[in-house]
Amino acid sequence: MCSNQLSYSGFGTTLGVIVSECKYIAKFHSRKIIVRNFRKKCTFAWQNRPMTMNSITRILLIFMALGCAGETCAQLVFAPAAWDFGTIEESGGRVSHTFTGVNRGAEPVVVLDVVTSCGCTVPEFSRRPVLPGDSTRVTVTYDPMNRPGVFSKSLGVYSSERKKIATLTVSGTVVPREKTVGEQYPFEAGSGLRLDGTLCAFTYIYQGGQKQMAVGYANTSGRPVRLELRPRISSGLLTADYPRSVAPGERGEINLRYTLPAGKPHYGTIRDALEVWVDGRRSDVSLTAHAIGADDPAAVTSKNAPQAKLSDMIVKFGPVKHSAPAVRKSFVLSNEGRGVLIVRAVEHSGRIGVGLTAGRKIAPGGSCRVELVLDPSVQEYGLLTDHLLLVTNDPVRPMRRVRLTAIIED
Repeated sequence: MCSNQLSYSGFGTTLGVIVSECKYIAKFHSRKIIVRNFRKKCTFAWQNRPMTMNSITRILLIFMALGCAGETCAQLVFAPAAWDFGTIEESGGRVSHTFTGVNRGAEPVVVLDVVTSCGCTVPEFSRRPVLPGDSTRVTVTYDPMNRPGVFSKSLGVYSSERKKIATLTVSGTVVPREKTVGEQYPFEAGSGLRLDGTLCAFTYIYQGGQKQMAVGYANTSGRPVRLELRPRISSGLLTADYPRSVAPGERGEINLRYTLPAGKPHYGTIRDALEVWVDGRRSDVSLTAHAIGADDPAAVTSKNAPQAKLSDMIVKFGPVKHSAPAVRKSFVLSNEGRGVLIVRAVEHSGRIGVGLTAGRKIAPGGSCRVELVLDPSVQEYGLLTDHLLLVTNDPVRPMRRVRLTAIIED
């Protein structure tokens, strides 16, 4: 410890400054370092003397020096902080690179953690305190398996003060390996027939339009197999094009197509489920297709387009006694566009009553309050979660979903 007494002219007085300084005290533990910095303590004594410009400058410099003296200036510098693995093979196994960081600051640094942006990247590092001028290493290992294509992963280096002190980056290009038939077609339908998927999500289908998606198949057996798709849930809007017999080793596609006739509009959820039958036996695998029927946005211009807005995306009834009377909540559906907003479909499970029906029109700038009614006496005890799906003629976001929750108590 050292103590010095300084005397400088101040604002109409002489400023006596007593400076007491303690250097840092470091306690080392197995996983961290605690560094305590004691700022300089100053005691001022005032005397009546004239003020000069030099005195003002000196005082400002002293305060700047005192402020900086108490700050920790630890800095861990990695050069380079980025590494390109170049082109690597997916089947070639993990690749690693070691980054070296040097403490360019005046205080010890402890690397508390290295946080990755992906589980495919694993860091190895030491929590040993890095003294000023010393270095530490961070080894980064990347696993390219099942990750073909270009990649770039960032890792954040954090100190014992929980501050991010550096960012490391690894990048490269993974050349894909040749996949097995089982990997390309992971769903076993029976008798050696495999499929590459079971779900076709068509998103929006517009009135008067068509959309098609495909499911790939492969016959891995040494003989022909018979294929049949039987509707289990049918919308009447889906057609399936597929071979009734699949030759040994043959690969192809099952084409599913939705068609919405212009003269018979269909709004809201469209869902189909097809049972897969192979050689006369029903498979454990089935095909599911779903879509949302909506208006064609191309038929609307920005000058006359409606715009739907909901006041709430989640409506919470909160705790409700099972013996309590019906509870009411509401939200507001408004039209912030320039055209008339039309509610095309209202879908819900029926567990919560909804005071809105398809066909409701809202003028530009207008709104309507949608009433929700919960009858707790007909609900099961515990958490109740439901969803309300609204489809409008909003060309940008035709479908909106409102979550409804309640807790039914005894």
